[in-house]
Amino acid sequence: MNSFEIIKTVRVSEKGTLQSDQWNQYTVVADRRANKHQIRQAVQELFKVKVEKVNTLNVRGKARRKLTRQAGWTSDWKKAIVTLKKGDKITLT
Repeated sequence: MNSFEIIKTVRVSEKGTLQSDQWNQYTVVADRRANKHQIRQAVQELFKVKVEKVNTLNVRGKARRKLTRQAGWTSDWKKAIVTLKKGDKITLT
């Protein structure tokens, strides 16, 4: 897998913004097959920053039903919380 397949997107939320301001942590959506070492290398390559620590967790999909009788599920996904070296930032524009 290349870096673009491993890192799918950076999650922007209120909690994520607070983490980035206080602890220099960013939340990314990663491929479910990727491990911590691959996520670390992909973030360093894509954003040109130094990663200190990576925490991962698998998020289960939720049951959803929107304007239909048939229920469905959202996809399972892997969340990676990446701590960057002091002074480094990921610019989200």
